[in-house]
Formats: sequence, structure tokens, C-alpha cells
Amino acid sequence: MVITEVRIKLMEDNNERLQAFCSVTFDDMFVIRDLKIIEGTKGSFVAMPSRKLTDRCPHCHSKNHLRARFCNQCGTRLDEDRAIRGADGRAKLHADIAHPINCGCREVIQGAVLKAYQEEKLRAKQPGYVCRYDDYDGDDYDSYSQIVHEMHAARVQHDAPRHDAMRAHGPHHAPRGAHATPGQERVTAQDENREFGAGIF
Repeated sequence: MVITEVRIKLMEDNNERLQAFCSVTFDDMFVIRDLKIIEGTKGSFVAMPSRKLTDRCPHCHSKNHLRARFCNQCGTRLDEDRAIRGADGRAKLHADIAHPINCGCREVIQGAVLKAYQEEKLRAKQPGYVCRYDDYDGDDYDSYSQIVHEMHAARVQHDAPRHDAMRAHGPHHAPRGAHATPGQERVTAQDENREFGAGIF
């Protein structure tokens, strides 16, 4: 896979170690958002998008973040030191959602992101600068709800011929509150154009 685009969202200087958010597009087909550029002790590095880890309350079994002191559901006091610790002794509070699985891939991504970050800082100094990272908010596939809407529309369109065929026999003439049997429908359809009282002797 080839990195075909990197977009950067610079953060204000008062955001401590967080320098920017970024997105990486592969082969013009697949994008990963919310990577972070963080200032470390040995220079800037790229952190992958992650989620907070949770565990379950021993009393009510509801999920809580590992930093929670009390259960959000029942209020039971939780052990503050319950997070698993890594080899460096630090508590593991987050898990990567997407990440490279070897050093070579990580170096390629980090090199491309940090290069784009330096270029974005230069562009930010020019008059009329506009951040391109937020352009994704105007794309056709900017949100989950938009995707669901389009999938639903496609399904309705796909089912339309079958749906029309089912209703091609015309409107129902059964009395309200109950469906007529097929035989009753035929009789009603045949009698539809007769004058009132016809057939009564």
C-alpha cells in the first residue's frame, strides 16, 4: 500500500505535548483519522488512534473506564490500581484501534506524517491559510448516519421492482379491520362495477 495523502490539523501552542491531529490515506481508497503528533523527550512522534480501555464493576458488572474511581452505574468504589501495567511499569489505559504491525511500516507512516506536519507549519504562516483536515466534514461519507442513509436508499431501490410486483394486483377491497381471502378479493373485484342492489331478488 502507498500513502497517497496526509492531512494535518495543527493545535495551539497551549496544548502541552499535543502538536497536531492527522489523517493518512492509503491508495486513495482507505483513510485513517485521528492520529496524533506528540512532542516527546526525543522529538515528535506519531501516536495511533486509540480507545480507552474498560473493565467491569465487580458488583453490577457494568463497564467503566480504568481511571474511574466509582462505578458509573451503581456507585461502588473501584480499585484505582486495577489497570494492567506494561514492561515499563506504566498502566495500560488505552488500546490502539489501528496500528502498524512491524517497525518498517511504522517508520514509513511516521516519516510521511512528520514531513507533512513540517510542511503544514510553513503553510500556516502564509496569508489566507485554511486547514484541509476539516474538509472531511463536507465529504459525501462524512458521518456514519450519512453512510446508513445511503445504504438504506440503495436497499429500497434494489427492492423496488419486487415491491411493485407484489402490489401490481391493485388495491385491497376488504373491509377495514380484516384482510379478505383471495376468493373474497376476486368476488369484490368482479362486483365492483355493478349498480347498487344488483343481484338482489
